[in-house]
Amino acid sequence: MLGVILLVSALVSAQAVPADVVQGADEKQSVRHKQFNNGLRIARDGYYSESHLVTTSDGYILELVRIPNKRFQFLNNPFAPKKPVVFLMHGLQGSSISYITLGARRSLAYNLADAGFDVWMGNARGVINSRNHVSLNPDNPKDAQKFFDYSFEDIATKDLPTMIDYVLQRTKQDKLHYVGHSQGGTAFLVLNSLLPKYNDKFISADILAGVGYQDHFPTDIVKSIAKATDFLYNFAVRRGFLEIGIRFNQQIVGQSLDFDDSEALSSNTEVTLALQSLRSFLDGLLMLGRLEVLGEASVKQFAHYGQNIKDKSFRRWDYGPVENLRKYGRFQPPQYDLSLVTVDLTMHYAMSDILLSEKDVLNMAAVIPNAKVRKVARDSFGHMDFIISNDSKELVTDYVVNELKKRY
Repeated sequence: MLGVILLVSALVSAQAVPADVVQGADEKQSVRHKQFNNGLRIARDGYYSESHLVTTSDGYILELVRIPNKRFQFLNNPFAPKKPVVFLMHGLQGSSISYITLGARRSLAYNLADAGFDVWMGNARGVINSRNHVSLNPDNPKDAQKFFDYSFEDIATKDLPTMIDYVLQRTKQDKLHYVGHSQGGTAFLVLNSLLPKYNDKFISADILAGVGYQDHFPTDIVKSIAKATDFLYNFAVRRGFLEIGIRFNQQIVGQSLDFDDSEALSSNTEVTLALQSLRSFLDGLLMLGRLEVLGEASVKQFAHYGQNIKDKSFRRWDYGPVENLRKYGRFQPPQYDLSLVTVDLTMHYAMSDILLSEKDVLNMAAVIPNAKVRKVARDSFGHMDFIISNDSKELVTDYVVNELKKRY
C-alpha cells in the first residue's frame, strides 16, 4: 500500500463533503456505479441544477453539473438573453462538490450563479460520478490497470476538451471563463500549452493555487518522499494499488503503517529515507485523528506530480529513457511550454501554501504572455483554504466574481 500513500497524504489538493449517494443519471448512457446526488445537495442549498454526461475520446464517462440560475429561481426564461458562462474545475482528490461545500453564502459556484452567470462544474475521470467507462470496469482487476493508467495530462488533453466543447455547444457560445483550483489549474496550463487552439475558447481564467513549476517546492518532507516516486509508483502498480479514494482510506492507512516488505526496505538509502519520512508524516496525520481523502484519483496522477517535484520541472510523464525516446523522440520528457498559454490569466497564490511556492508562481507568470499574479491577503492562507476556508469568500471569491462582473 505504501506506493499508493506516497503522494496521497502529501499532494491532496481539494476536499468536499459528500452527502447522500443514490442511483441514477440524467442522460441515457449506462452508468455502472452508484452516483452522488449533486442535484439533491444543490437543491438543499436553494438552487436548481442539471446533470450532464459526456464521453471522452478514450471512453471515460464524465459528469458535468450546471447551476444556471440564481438562488430560489427554479424556472428558466426561454426568452432571457444568454448568460456568460463560467466553467469550474476542481483539484486533485476533489470534485464539483469543492465549489459548493461552503454553502449558499460562501461557495464560489453559488456566488457566481447569484451574480448572473451560467455556472458549469466539471468532474475529472475517476472522481465521484465520473468513475465510469464505456467498456472498462474499474472494480474489475482485469480492467483496472488500463482504467487507472492516466495522469493530469490525460485530464488536460482529453477530459477538459470534451467538457469545454460540450458546454460551449450546449450554451451556444464561442467562449467561456475558466476557474481552476490546484490540479484544475495544472490541467488548464497543460491543455493550452499542448493544444494551443483552445486558448481561443477562453475569455479569461482564474487559477487558484495552480500547480505548475516545481523548482522551489516548499515542503521538505514531501520533497524527500518524492525522491522515491518512481520506485513507489512501480511498487504500487505491481501490487495492484492503482486508485486513491474514500473507499480505500482506512485500509490504506492501516496497511501502510504496518508495512514491512523486504523489497521496499532495500539497501537504497534514498528509498529508505523516503519510507521513513512517509511513515513519520502519516503518524503525524493520524495524531490529528483522521486521514481524509474524499475523492478518487489514480496513483499515476500523484506520481506525475512526484516526478516533477523530484526533477524540479513541469514536464510530461517520464517513462524512462528508452520509452521516452519512442514516445517523445528524446531521452527526457518535454517541458510544458507556458509561453503558448495566451489566455487573459490571473494566478492567485497563498503564502502558506505547502504545495506551491511564490517563486514558482512568479516565474510562471513571467513566461505566460497575459498573466498577472495576485497574492491572497492573509499570510496564513494555505492551499486548501481556496476551497474550504470560510474567509475565502472575502479573500478570493468576491474578487473573482467582481472582476468577471466588470466584463459585463
